[in-house]
Order: sequence, then structure tokens, then C-alpha cells
Amino acid sequence: MSTHPSHSPSASASPTDKPNEPPVKKQRTDASFSSASNASSAASLNGTSSGLLSAAPSSSAQHDQEMTDLHHNKNGNSHASDQDMEPAVRAASFSGALPHTTNGVLERADSHSGDQVHIDEGLYSRQLYVLGHEAMRRMGATSILISGLKGLGVEIAKNIILGGVKSVCLHDEGQVEPADLASQFFLREEDVGKNRADVCFPRLAELNIYVDVRPHTAPLTAAFLKKFQVVVLTETTVEEMIRVNDICREHGAAFLAANTRGLFGQVFCDFGKDFTVLDTNGEPPLTAMISLITHDDKGLVTAADEARHGLEDGDHVTFQEVQGMTELNTHEPIKIKYVNPYSFAIGDTSHFSPYTRGGIVTQVKMAKHLHFKSFRESLQHPALMDMDIAKFGRSHQLHIGFLALDKFLQKKGHLPRPHNVEDAEALLELCKSVNEQLPPETKVDPLDEETLRNLAKTCRGDLPPMQSVVGSIIAQEVMKACSGKFHPVFQFLYFDALECLPDAALAESEVQPTGSRYDGQVQIFGRQFAEKLYNSKWFVVGAGAIGCELLKNFAMMGLGCGPKGKIFVTDMDTIEKSNLNRQFLFRPHDVQKMKSDVAALAAKHMNPHINIISHQNRVGADTERIYDDSFFEALDGVANALDNVDARMYVDRRCVFYKKPLLESGTLGTKGNVQVVLPNLTESYSSSQDPPEKSIPICTLKNFPNSIEHTLQWARDLFEGLFSAPATYVIRYMEEAKFMEHVMKLPGAQPTEMLESLKKALIDERPASFADCIAWARQQFQELFHNQISQLLYNFPRDQVTTSGAPFWSGPKRCPHPLEFSADNPMHLGFVIAAASLKAEMYGLPRNLSPKELHELAGRIPVAAFKPKQGLKIATTEAEQAAEAASVEHGHVEELAAALPPPASLKGSGFHMKPIEFEKDDDTNFHMDFIVATSNLRAENYDIAPADRHKSKLIAGKIIPAIATTTSLVVGLACLELYKILQGHADLAKYKNSFVNLALPYFGFSEPMPAPKNSYGSTQWTLWDRFEVEGDMTLKEFLNMFKEKYQLEVTMLSQGVSMLYSFFLPKERALERMDWKMTELVRKISRRKIEPHVRSLVFEVCCNDLEGEDVEVPYVKYNLPSNHKMHD
Repeated sequence: MSTHPSHSPSASASPTDKPNEPPVKKQRTDASFSSASNASSAASLNGTSSGLLSAAPSSSAQHDQEMTDLHHNKNGNSHASDQDMEPAVRAASFSGALPHTTNGVLERADSHSGDQVHIDEGLYSRQLYVLGHEAMRRMGATSILISGLKGLGVEIAKNIILGGVKSVCLHDEGQVEPADLASQFFLREEDVGKNRADVCFPRLAELNIYVDVRPHTAPLTAAFLKKFQVVVLTETTVEEMIRVNDICREHGAAFLAANTRGLFGQVFCDFGKDFTVLDTNGEPPLTAMISLITHDDKGLVTAADEARHGLEDGDHVTFQEVQGMTELNTHEPIKIKYVNPYSFAIGDTSHFSPYTRGGIVTQVKMAKHLHFKSFRESLQHPALMDMDIAKFGRSHQLHIGFLALDKFLQKKGHLPRPHNVEDAEALLELCKSVNEQLPPETKVDPLDEETLRNLAKTCRGDLPPMQSVVGSIIAQEVMKACSGKFHPVFQFLYFDALECLPDAALAESEVQPTGSRYDGQVQIFGRQFAEKLYNSKWFVVGAGAIGCELLKNFAMMGLGCGPKGKIFVTDMDTIEKSNLNRQFLFRPHDVQKMKSDVAALAAKHMNPHINIISHQNRVGADTERIYDDSFFEALDGVANALDNVDARMYVDRRCVFYKKPLLESGTLGTKGNVQVVLPNLTESYSSSQDPPEKSIPICTLKNFPNSIEHTLQWARDLFEGLFSAPATYVIRYMEEAKFMEHVMKLPGAQPTEMLESLKKALIDERPASFADCIAWARQQFQELFHNQISQLLYNFPRDQVTTSGAPFWSGPKRCPHPLEFSADNPMHLGFVIAAASLKAEMYGLPRNLSPKELHELAGRIPVAAFKPKQGLKIATTEAEQAAEAASVEHGHVEELAAALPPPASLKGSGFHMKPIEFEKDDDTNFHMDFIVATSNLRAENYDIAPADRHKSKLIAGKIIPAIATTTSLVVGLACLELYKILQGHADLAKYKNSFVNLALPYFGFSEPMPAPKNSYGSTQWTLWDRFEVEGDMTLKEFLNMFKEKYQLEVTMLSQGVSMLYSFFLPKERALERMDWKMTELVRKISRRKIEPHVRSLVFEVCCNDLEGEDVEVPYVKYNLPSNHKMHD
């Protein structure tokens, strides 16, 4: 049976993108962000309203009106956001301050103090998890020159400025032309005739207050070029690239060049004669526990517990905690030889002491040295990367094609005319000439004449998605040149998207420019296709990083800009400071505003013709009266920009139901993916499932952690158990009349655990003052880090052996030691302060002790000496843990229930508690203070290396690393697929699912998987098929229709979770239902009315064929009669 939107799970689409969206497509992250306060309303850098996206409107009334116009108040939602700010606990919402304004002018922040580069972790938090602090410090000391500020140049500049380098110089000697508006999103129609650099400068500068952005409109002299560590040229001649590259090599600067020509792109990198890559892939070093190291000439190392080590041939490793063969613990990194997934060899170990047991192996990142050739030399002897393996050899063809284009331009003073046969043949002849002049080893035989003709026919085009693709790649390469992080492109990279072209050749008259801002597209696809683009209706679900990039591209492409076109965007989140690093449509003064409203207004500024409506709704079952049949049926497609799997799957099911194309994309750091879902052709997003994440065994978390991930998860669980669950239980106990009845029916030990938690919260551990909270926190320290460890060692002493005689404390079981509290130890005192502060917040108590008083009080609180509990069993396996959880003392449960104060007495006394929801991004709320202290104290118990706050936040907060370049790349690739969708291509081979990793760099493209086929009888069907039935008929008529029309006997019929009919139904009940209308059947059995907006019902059917065999069939789409509302 199929899964369909009418009975989807409760999960719905909460449209945000915290990254956005992962290459392992079903993995997602927690969507919480901190509240923000004191957001400054900043104008553009020069104090005027010149900022294209975020310059403050001339009046608040005007701004409010613009917002109202965008969403027409359709949703009726309030934009107010609740800010639960308790001043005694939290002084501010951000770890770093927002920029201030003086007389309306944005103050530029100074991120450099002497030689130190300051990193605003509040702003760069997600990017820091991609690049790391050291790489960002190197970037923060680098000055960049970007020459050429058309669509490609501004895309590069945008990504680099968001990334956070020291300074960016914007160079362009040209004036804004109408054609520039095709893809240059920081230009307006009124800018025509002005210098591009001057116009773009303030709009780019406001992207990042920490980057010094300046314009330069004079020619690039050698003296001027020597001021920069990285130089980027765009849209320029081969002669100029040779000149500038020679200067850069002379003074040791990295040189990059990029060009886009219609559906073709070119990238070139030269990082100098000797460039060091410090980390080729950015992945965290692999670690594995060891079970054996052989004492021989091979030195075979085997991982413990049959775990895969993940290492590759040539990797280097170090060892720690090896017993016996202790020489390895201090040995320099050793190069390994891969043997199998579980073993590797390190060479002769016979001269070491024999291995006894234990040990951890850790991968070491080794520097890699690259030697780049100059641009001049590379023209004749190019090092080429193939971006699409399915087009193997295409790079050689395009290398010749781009050289020939340059010669054509120098010879005739213009590029080949769009779709002009004469110019295409002339370029082909130049390609042959260029090929003949190349060295024998570089010559291509034969030339791909059709591709080169298409290069000539489309090279005048200017496509926003192509600028996104090439611009994001170049921007990431700039960051590599600055930081040494990730492997560079070596050295030429060519890309084409010829599959976007229509199947039939275009007449030259169809592609002639008319002076429109869309001429760049018309010259490739023709006016007829452009009209189709303008009048399309698309739904963007999410306005985070991917959503912002989608809206930028849609606005520049003209999607939804025609009289019949429309773009809908929805997102229920508000803007937070950490969004500003990637979600480039937002500015500091937008913090706490609705994402969808601000993003829609920014898109409107980019292209005033776009018809865009913003919503603030979750897309799910609860909003199906808004996103109903009429809404979806009017759409031409949907683009997801979501941050969780359940939401994506819900939207995917809706698209399948309404047979609408879906563009699905996601990012995870430098990795990204795009999936295109096509009605009647491909599988859907929900067709494939990623394997579930590996969970940590409970007994490992409770008693036997061996990694920092274990201690952090333990700390997160403890946070919920101490500061969230108790208050939640108390509120339910006080408010729900049948709460205790419900608790008593819970399975296993749950009743005991819940009632014990209630008793502690209301009686045993209920504080009356902040001093009581300090005392409680001190006792928690003693219990968690001393008593529980001492009890564990009492049950399992250090010299304990198993029944086989092996040491109990070996392999993954690390022998712990208890901690002795000291108020002078910052970690110890930090735990007490954080725990006490959270306890006080939960009970609404003020924090009224000075730091000195806190220190003194914590140091003198008496604690009882540890006494081991006799007969206490501690689970050492999952089976023992499950058995322990299943045991329950019912008598004890009744005692606990009787001890609780009546709910009425609590209400009468005005007692209240507040559950504390974990919030990782507010550095003043003590949440991460508690997590870091708790995890690291636990790690100290078990001699596990601690984690700093940055790493702890990543793991405990389940943060998805994100960077603007990857987002720009995947959206560019997605929008190229949108061209193909609107072209109406029926050939799956023309579509591309994308899998990319900018760190490596890796670009993988594959044809979408076709929809799997099923069959009943001689009829084949896929997930896109359904039985279409026109109502309203009786159940008997419905069953007979299946027999007569499809030769199928319905054995079971259901709608949602309601079984409407089955073969095992009692005869009299079945007969009673036979004469009921199907709508009546649904209402009576489900006991729910059919909502007025519902135009069809979905039925699931199980059927037998005429031979009585069970067959799998599609679902039934039962179209309701137009008068069904009257019957309701």
C-alpha cells in the first residue's frame, strides 16, 4: 500500500534551513535558535538607503505596508515572538554584540587587535564547524581583490565577504548596463550608467561588518596588485589573465580566474609554486580502539569489537594508551598499509615490547604540497578536472572552446551571436586552429563539434544559476588559498549544463535581445520559454539559507514575474544572529523579524516585478485548509528548503499526491545534494531511506563511557532529567485531572521514575532560596562524580576479571576514578553555579549571591561520606539494562503517590515551575555551561580527553555545520534543473541529481532513479498512479465498481487510521454499511466531519485478483461531489 498525504504522520514541515539540508538526505538537525535582543536598525554603510536588500525603508509605515502587501494578511498569524528573558540569568542573547549605528550609519567592527584576529562565534558559529578557528584566523588576516562585478563577480564577492576575510577590494572600471541586471543581484534599474564597483560597494559591505570592503575603479597596476594575497579575475581576456597571473606569481599571491559563457563555466587556480594543504578533506580524525597488535615484521593492528577503522592506504596514525607495546605511545606518526576494513599494518614491530592489551589509534592529518603551473604554461599544458564523469573528456573540448572564444572576441570585437549558424561555424574553425597549435599531448582528436557549436550559440547568455555554481566554487577556492584548508581545484575546471537547452533548435529570431533585464536568458532559451518562466507559480518551503538563495535566483531568473506568475514562501521562524553568516538576505537590523517577510521583501528589491507572497505557516496536516487542493493544483512546482526529514517527507507526499515537480536540496558543511522529483518519471524523496543513526547503548552512557560523545550525551540527558522533565511532570500533575491514572498505566519502571521525579521536585529537593540551589548543586556534584563512581568501583574493583579470566576493565570499558570537590577548581565551581542557576530559574528564584559568596558557600557545604550500597546490581550489558528497566516495585509506587501534596494545595499557594528547554546558542543562559562542565567532569572520571565549549556545542546541540558557498552551489544546481522541468524534458537522462563536496573537491551527477513499477494483472503502476473515482456512491457500488472495472475484489478498505470495511467484518455490520454513502461511511466510522476545503478523500485498499491472490494496488483518490458541504 502507498503512503499518502491525507493520512500522513503528525510531523509537519517547519520550514527553516539550518542547513539547511544534508547530502545524506534524511539526516537533519534541531531547529532551535536563541532569541535576540537589542537589534540595531542599521542603514547602509554610507548612511543612505542605497543597500539593495536591507536599506531601511523611508519610514516604518512604508516598511509595514510593504510587508502587508507581500503576504496580504492571508495567514492571520501574529508576528510577535515570545522572548523569555530572565535578567538575573541572562544578560543578553548573543555571545557577540550586534553592530551599532551612529546617526544612521553602520559602524564597521574591527576584528583585528594587533596580530590577533577576533572571531565572532555568535555570527560564524555554523561556519566555524566547517573551517575551524585556525583556518578562519588565517582568512581573517587575508586581503582579497575581486575584479569584475557582473553576476559572477558579485556572487564570488558575496560568498567571500560572508566567509569573513580581512578585506575585499571590488574592482570594476565599467558602467552598469541593462544587460547586467540579468544576474547581478546588487544592481537596480536606476543604477544604469554608474560604475559597478561604486554601486555594489555599500550593498556588499553591509553583508559583514568585520570585513573591510572598498571599491577600486582605476586600472590594475602591478603596484596595486601587490597589496593583495589573493587576486580573482572574472569575465576578462586571456591576455589580461596572463599579465595579472605573472605579477601574482612574482610576489607570491594566489591567482584565480573564472568565466561563465551562457551554459558553460570555467575555473582556474594557481596558488603558487609550492602551496601547502594543511587538511585535504576537513573530516575529523578517525579514531578506533585496538584489540590486537602483532609482534612481527608486519605489525598487524586489529580494531576492537569488530569495528571498522575507516583508514585508507597511506594514512598516518598515532597511538595512545597501548599497554605492553608502550613504545608506540610516544612514536611519531606512522604510515599505514590497508589490509581490510578491520585491520591495517604499521610495519615491523618485532623490536618493540610485546603487546598486552588496550590502546587507541588516531588518524593524523598530514600536510600535502602542491606545485601549480602558471596560467601562461597551463594554456598549453593544462591540468584538467572533469566535473561530470559522464562527460569524460569534455574539459579538454571546452578548454579549446574558451581559448577560441577569446580569439573570436579579439578578432571581431564581440562574442558569437546567439544561435547564429555563421558565427558558430566561425568559432568551430577557430577551435580547429587552436587545437592544431597545442602540443601533441594536449591536442584533442576528434573535436566535439556539436558541443563547440552550442558554446558559440549560447555564450552571450547570462544565467543566474550558472553564476551561483561557478561563483560558489571560486569563492571556496579563495578560502582554500587563504587558509590551507581543503584540497584546491587543480587547476582548470570546466562545467556545462547543455541539458537545459530545448530539444528543438531555436530560430535566431526567437533569441534576439530587446533591452530587457532578461535578455541573458532569452538569448539562450528564446522568448517563448522566457514567458513560460515569468508566468510560473512556485512554492518555496523555508526561508533559511537555501530559501534565501532560491529566492535570489528566482527573482533574477524572472520566475513568477509575469502577470500570471507567483512565488509563495513560508517560514515560521524569526531571524537570529547566527543566520546572518549564510542567509544573505538578512541584515543585523532584521534580527527577530520573520524570515519569510524579510526574504520576500529582499527578493522584491532585487526584482520589483516578482509577484511574491510571504507566509509564516508550518506546512503540515494542521495547515491543509490553507495549502489545500486549490493551492497545490495551481502550482507549477515546489522547492524545499527544509531542515528535517519528517517535514521533507510530508511535502514530498503532497507533491506526489498533486503530481507536482519537487526540487529537494540539502547541505552539510562543504557537502551538498540536489534531488529532482518528476511526476510520473522518478522515484520520490520518500522512496529511499537512510540507515538509522547508531545509538549509544544505555549501559555505556550510564557506566562505561569511552568517548567524549558519550559524556556529552549523558550530560544532555541529565539536563533534561534535572531541569525539563520534573517541571513538565509537575505542571501536568497540577493541571490534568487524570494524570495519576495515566501514570499508573505506564509500563515497566516508568511510573516509579515519574513519581520519584515529582516527589523530589515538590518535597525532597524543593528549594526556598538560591542558597538552597547551591547546596543542591553541590550534592549533585558529590553524587554524580564521586559516589556513583565509587559505587561502580565497589561493584567492579580495578582488578576485577571476567568469567573467562580477562580483565573486566579493558577494551571499551575504561576504569574510572572518583573526583574530590574543590571550590577553587573552576570546573567544579562552574558546575555548581550552572546547575544552581538552572534550578533557580526552574523555580522562579532570584540569583542573589555575589561570586565571592557563591565560592564561599559551595566550599563549606557539608556532604556525607560515601557508603557503598550492598546488593546493588549494575547492568553491564544491554540485556541486563533491559531487565533492570522492566522490574518495578508496585508497593513503592503507591507510597510515592500517597506522599505527594494535593494539586489543589499547590495551586492555592501560587506554586509554579518552568520547564527549561535546552538552548545552545545563548551563551548567557548557563545551558552550555552546565553541559560543558558536566561532560568534562564525567570525562575526567574516565580519563577521556575533554572537549572545549565549541566542540561540545557542536555535539550536544547537534549542530549542522554550514557555509554559504555550499548553499549557493546546490541552489544553483537545483535551479538548472528547474530550467529542464519547465522545458518539459521527458528524457530522464537530461536531469541530474547532484552530490558535491567542495572540500575535496568532488562533483557527482547521476540520472534520477525511475519510479519503481508494480503491477496487478496486466496493469503496471508506480507511486504516481492512483484509482480516480468520482463520488458520491455507496459502499456496495464502490466494491462492485472494483470488480467490474478492474477485476479486483476489495478485501479491506481504510481511510486514515479508520478501517471502513474488511472481509472479516461481522456479516450484519457489513450489510449495514453497504448502503451508506462513502462520505457517510467516513463520517460515522472516523467520527470526524469532512472539512469544507476537502475536495477528495484518499482510501487505501487491499485487493485480491479473480484467482483469489493478494495483489498490491495503488490508493484510491475519491473525488467528492461539489455539494458535499451541504451533507456535512
